[in-house]
Amino acid sequence: MGEELQMPDKDAKAMMGTEDTPGGKASPNPQNLRPSVFHSIKFFVLCHSLLQLAQLMISGYLKSSISTVEKRFGLSSQTSGLLAAFNEVGNTALIVFVSYFGSRVHRPRLIGCGAILAALAGILMTVPHFISEPYRYDHTSPADMSQDFEASLCLPSNKALSSASSNSSCSSYTEARHLAVVGIMFTAQTLLGVGGVPIQPFGISYIDDFSHNSNSPLYLGVLFAVTMMGPGMAYGLGSLMLRLYVDIDRMPEGGINLTSKDPRWVGAWWLGFLISAGAVALAAIPYFFFPKEMPKEKQELRFRRKGLEVSDLPVSKGEDSSSEQSPADSPEKKDNLAQIAPDLTVIQFIKVFPRVLLRTLRHPIFLLVVLSQVCMSSMAAGMATFLPKFLERQFSITASYANLLIGCLTIPLAIVGIVVGGILVKRLRLGPLHCGTLCLLGALCCLILSTPLFFMGCSSHQVAGISHQPGAQPGLELFPGCMESCSCPSDDFNPVCDSSTRVEYITPCHAGCTSRVVQEVPDKSQVLYNNCSCVAGGGPVSAGSCDSACSHLVLPFMILVSLGAALASVTHTPSFMLILRGVKKEDKTLAVGIQFMLMRVLAWMPSPVIHGSAIDTTCVYWAQSCGRRAVCRYYDHDLLRNRFIGLQFFFKTGSLACFALILAILRQQDKEERTKATKPNPGLQQQLLASEAKKEPEESRV
Repeated sequence: MGEELQMPDKDAKAMMGTEDTPGGKASPNPQNLRPSVFHSIKFFVLCHSLLQLAQLMISGYLKSSISTVEKRFGLSSQTSGLLAAFNEVGNTALIVFVSYFGSRVHRPRLIGCGAILAALAGILMTVPHFISEPYRYDHTSPADMSQDFEASLCLPSNKALSSASSNSSCSSYTEARHLAVVGIMFTAQTLLGVGGVPIQPFGISYIDDFSHNSNSPLYLGVLFAVTMMGPGMAYGLGSLMLRLYVDIDRMPEGGINLTSKDPRWVGAWWLGFLISAGAVALAAIPYFFFPKEMPKEKQELRFRRKGLEVSDLPVSKGEDSSSEQSPADSPEKKDNLAQIAPDLTVIQFIKVFPRVLLRTLRHPIFLLVVLSQVCMSSMAAGMATFLPKFLERQFSITASYANLLIGCLTIPLAIVGIVVGGILVKRLRLGPLHCGTLCLLGALCCLILSTPLFFMGCSSHQVAGISHQPGAQPGLELFPGCMESCSCPSDDFNPVCDSSTRVEYITPCHAGCTSRVVQEVPDKSQVLYNNCSCVAGGGPVSAGSCDSACSHLVLPFMILVSLGAALASVTHTPSFMLILRGVKKEDKTLAVGIQFMLMRVLAWMPSPVIHGSAIDTTCVYWAQSCGRRAVCRYYDHDLLRNRFIGLQFFFKTGSLACFALILAILRQQDKEERTKATKPNPGLQQQLLASEAKKEPEESRV
């Protein structure tokens, strides 16, 4: 009696619960009858799909507005490529330690913290817009004069005006502010990469740990399907935002005389970062309410098939216990680094990691597959970053339309390619040899489709003072003598086009124009300049750059690019299978991690810088800002096309060569196995049959 009185309250409640129920089972607690939605793995899959979608949208948004950021802040393509690559710097620096921490930490809460950091980085990315002065597309006009009025005309007073404006605009404060703006953007991109570190690895492992073993592939498939729409949405958001003027929050009183087709147009690039940062912050909220561990899912999803109803049937006790048994419990996996990592300290983990890295890189198939994926990723990173700018320059289309084409054509077809590759591997049950063949065919067709791209374009139109006539001597005076009395400012940019001769002038002043007329036409107003001493007949010339003579080729060009992206994406799943089936069981987890790490270090980080540097070498006229080289105004279109497409061709050729070597090695290995199998050794034959019987269910499971 005394012992029972000393029993703790919770034990007494537990005993009271077991007395009134048959079989001694505890009566259900009313709170357990209504389990929290945050204890549902299905709700976690939904939240994580939305978060990864928003995170990829904010990560990819800069690529959709890269040319706009260059114009707004006077950056070269090399600098903007480095800015885009800094997203990967922060990510790569910390991704290795994710495999160390594993389940030691509160994964949902860490995912939420990473998402909040990414949202703050997105907001930080917009700070340069707010601390900078309003964008002035005509630097020669004073603040109290409406831009584009008479500042660019051929007037003698321009000499004093230009000298005063140049002296006032260039100061140590201006240069310091420019450096601060660039530093803020680089910091924001680094933090954006750091914030994305825990999101995907911890989310995937959390889903795999607490979902039913039969449901885990379905959940991960849904997750990846939703996630792949992120880059497409980033380009779509960029297309919408760049139609708006950059200073939409502080428009000048007299309005602006620009259209989105004007080469001086700068869209509201910062607004997309605010929208995507808000989406990431909203998607991060539920993660602070998920538990560190939740009960493992007990029900297997069964779908309607041949008229059967959808049912969520509970798994029998025996099946559940067998399904919950982890493969890591088997004795042959005790040496798996991924399994013993939680028992290591950080120092021990860092010491062991290089050993496993070298052991994995010694595997020829693994090394060649990683090299082929590095080539493919380099091609994809360069195209994702600079394809919008290439389309703008080569075909004279707006940044908004270029993003629309990529978001509606290239990204969806690339997603279709990944799905088709996975279906072919699954339905045809392709082994390593056939996976290598599929990769080789996909890379070969992609290379063939990229060949016509070299010829789909046209040469640059003539720009007075920049594009000299054939046979002209180098080192001539930059501008003709017809406008010597005009005192044109050297840093002004207000292009006009003589449509009769397709000659472009940097400003009306450089064309010798002395008057300006605005003609009202339906839906818009057209600006014309007259009395131009450098134009045959005195003009008129129209405001804006000359249109490209091959703008009609933009759709065929994009169709070929998109089909090539789809065929390259077909190789994604079979090449992934080559890694999973080519390394040891105990090294699979870290092999995949090493693969993604090498792709970031060797492809996603250097490729935008390489492409940007190649684009800069094709520039023929740089804008000057306070004595330093700023944004490029004019490119040699033929050189730009050959170098940009040539880099893509180079990486595709490297990938094709790697897949050819992989196929040769696989055929040699297959030939050796057949030779061993034909030897009259009954013991060896029985051993081979037994090993094949063990390997078959494993391959089907992978």
